[in-house]
Amino acid sequence: MTFTFSQGTKMQYGYARVSTKHQETTVQLDALQAAGIKKIYQEKASSVGTRPQLQECLAQLKPGDVLVFYKLDRVARSLKDLLTIIERVEAAGACIRSLTEPLDTTSPMGSFVVQILGAVAQLERSITRQRTIAGQVSAIKRGVVFGRPLHLTPEQHDEARAMFRAGINRNQVARHFGVNRIVIERIWAEMHGRKKTGTYPVLKDFM
Repeated sequence: MTFTFSQGTKMQYGYARVSTKHQETTVQLDALQAAGIKKIYQEKASSVGTRPQLQECLAQLKPGDVLVFYKLDRVARSLKDLLTIIERVEAAGACIRSLTEPLDTTSPMGSFVVQILGAVAQLERSITRQRTIAGQVSAIKRGVVFGRPLHLTPEQHDEARAMFRAGINRNQVARHFGVNRIVIERIWAEMHGRKKTGTYPVLKDFM
């Protein structure tokens, strides 16, 4: 649903959201109207949904426009989501502004805040990745095997060899059986009188 109020000095688009149909956007609408917003998009939807009104609002943005909202959690579900929205806004040549928080990319300070948020998000991704790798390395040292199944029945071995002889490549055979390609590589190598051993190309350098 879109509400249109009196025009301001800039082409500004407001966005208001509540999570359920039983809640109201009155406070947000009043604040946006008081800020002189020309057009306001509002919806009653969970932040994990598609938020069609937000998508329509973002699609309307043109160079020089400003997307205004009452509070960060009304427009974004997470830091990652917020940065994605900011990227879309900036790609359109527009800016973003919160009425209750120090986020206003029309000003140097607001742009600086966005840079800090981006750095925090990058640090968070790096820490998560390091923890994931450390956990995988520890599990491998304990004998845990990752990935799809590493075994086929004797009958499936015979079927795989028949598929090879029929000219089906190893990727297709692996997908057919739903196993890791290393299993199929071993069968193929045995057919050609070679010994095939598996490795961990990604994690071995960390062990």
